[in-house]
Amino acid sequence: MTVASPYAAALARIPVARRDVTIAGGITAYWEYGDPHAAATLIMVHGYRGDHHGLEPVVAFLDGIRIISPDLPGFGETPPLAGVEHTLRTYADWLTAFATAIAPGADILGHSFGSIVVAAAVAGGLEAPRVILVNPIGAPALEGPRGILTRLAVFYYWAGARLPKRLGDALLRNRLIVRVMSVSMAKTQDKRLRTFIHDQHDTYFSRFGDRDVLHQGFVASVSNDVRAFASQIAQPVLLIAAEKDDITPIEAERHLRTLFPQAELVEIAGVGHLIHYEKPREAAEAIRRFVAPAGGGTR
Repeated sequence: MTVASPYAAALARIPVARRDVTIAGGITAYWEYGDPHAAATLIMVHGYRGDHHGLEPVVAFLDGIRIISPDLPGFGETPPLAGVEHTLRTYADWLTAFATAIAPGADILGHSFGSIVVAAAVAGGLEAPRVILVNPIGAPALEGPRGILTRLAVFYYWAGARLPKRLGDALLRNRLIVRVMSVSMAKTQDKRLRTFIHDQHDTYFSRFGDRDVLHQGFVASVSNDVRAFASQIAQPVLLIAAEKDDITPIEAERHLRTLFPQAELVEIAGVGHLIHYEKPREAAEAIRRFVAPAGGGTR
């Protein structure tokens, strides 16, 4: 990272420790923020191609809550799982095992592709008192406002996986293409914030294990959405959606809320699919209200 974070001062006040744990036969890297004895614990699951850094702006405004933030298998500092295809079921099973080992009974949050992973895991039996989905994928990506761009992305990741390795890796890590992705998602007119967002994507968007896991993860992300699991999630659910999201339009998010037995929708204005970068304080306020312990106990 070469650009200072506008959230650095707030984040610096929160203690953090990097840890490793063996899950599903492989090493998972995760970061623990805040007081380990805090009254509330929240597991955060990042989106496709990112890693735990992407959710740090939200963490910066959640002082007083213990945060557990792993890198998904194949991304950041967590290597791909050996001998398996990285399907949605693979990720959901991994998350269930991780949460059970590290923070059983914690609330859980997923952003973007992480929202699908979290929804699949909870619907499959992961015990979490409360579920938070930020920029949830509430409709098929191929049918969204940018369905044509998604189809181009399908070809891009297919080509990256099929070309000779050197050419494929170069294509998938191409800085110009990463910048186009970043520009297309950012909605803020704040030049300093846009520069920070682009630097985050430049720094972390290509930290994937190999092109196979990248392609498998992409297929999982565009072949599934949260709707398939909503009716199976009995826990209270908080949806934090963006009014300008190009991946899942706000109308689809409003419909998604009706599919859960008990869900609340918070709509954030003036932002698209990057709530975690552009409106982290607003997201954190909604999260804090949702997870605040009702009594004096811990969880």
